[in-house]
Amino acid sequence: MKKQFFFLLIFPTFIFSQKIFVVDREYNSDLKIFVVEREYNSDLKVFKVEREYNAKGNEGLWFFVDREYSSDKKVFFVDREYNSDLKIFFVDRKYNSGWKNVSKKHLLY
Repeated sequence: MKKQFFFLLIFPTFIFSQKIFVVDREYNSDLKIFVVEREYNSDLKVFKVEREYNAKGNEGLWFFVDREYSSDKKVFFVDREYNSDLKIFFVDRKYNSGWKNVSKKHLLY
């Protein structure tokens, strides 16, 4: 038991996945997201994975779930950049995903 707890303290990013649920009301969300049109304007480059087990760590690999209770984060997509907590850009390759603005990485823990 002590070894497992120690492992959780040292390697928290390895156990956290990015299962995302999209809510329809801003007040129900953990995070407000704005999708930018240019990669250089983003805080995070996101790749949508097809399998839940591929959404590991906090590196922009997101799996969208159908049920709120299955999610790690509830997000609401806003229409204005100034209303957002996080600006994302969807990429078409897994290896292109990742943080551009590391100071916002804590938002998805």
